[in-house]
Amino acid sequence: MDKKRILLVDDEVQLVEVVKMRLEANNYEVIPAYDGQEALDKARKIKPDLIILDLMLPKMDGYKVCRMLKFDEKYKNIPIVMFTARAQDSDEKLGYEVGADGYIIKPFEPKALLDKIAELLTKGK
Repeated sequence: MDKKRILLVDDEVQLVEVVKMRLEANNYEVIPAYDGQEALDKARKIKPDLIILDLMLPKMDGYKVCRMLKFDEKYKNIPIVMFTARAQDSDEKLGYEVGADGYIIKPFEPKALLDKIAELLTKGK
């Protein structure tokens, strides 16, 4: 079976490494990106199976990245999980309004993230 490709976007390098190791241990291929523009460029280039997207990013915030991908016919079906420390209901509501398929609050429970990824990847089949 082919590994599912996940674009992991966060400007905290250490967090990206920890999450990347966890995902790779669960048989996912992980492509990191560290700012909003890089996330958008990589998403368009590699068309990942799923995107884990921080909200507070340099160059372009996660809301804008999500909105730009979700309003583009070519990329709108890629599931996007917002991955953020912003725990306000209004932040989560806005995340879903711009097209997010999931919302995980940091610090996060690894199993919750893996469960959400599995759920979104099987839903798309």
